[in-house]
Amino acid sequence: MSEATPSKSSQPAEAATASEATTGDQYAIVEASGTQIWLQPNRYYDVDRVSAEVGSAITFSDVLLVSGKSGTTLGKPYVKDATVNLKVLAHRRGPKVIVYKMRKKKKTRRKNGHRQELTRVMVESITVGGKPLS
Repeated sequence: MSEATPSKSSQPAEAATASEATTGDQYAIVEASGTQIWLQPNRYYDVDRVSAEVGSAITFSDVLLVSGKSGTTLGKPYVKDATVNLKVLAHRRGPKVIVYKMRKKKKTRRKNGHRQELTRVMVESITVGGKPLS
């Protein structure tokens, strides 16, 4: 029996990796409000409420890790001269979470709800040493 192996052309595969390399490989891990967030350029994220007006620009300077075409830089604890520039899109509220506490055989029940206050931000750029990642 002969094995039929599909032939792959090298041009589409190279084009796919080149387009993924422009945005897929660029990211930063940032510390914001006690959590670590993975951020990529030209994407929006919901973070804990930030006191900024809608449409204004904010900057996260506590960058823990930056990865781009030139490689990955790990901070000790933060990457020097690295910032992430964000644009505030909207202030929102998260999904409702029901907290129900009950003590069995005691007729004690407490039902409580919570909605987290969030801010939707768009990542405009990630810069290291004043140069944007590209």
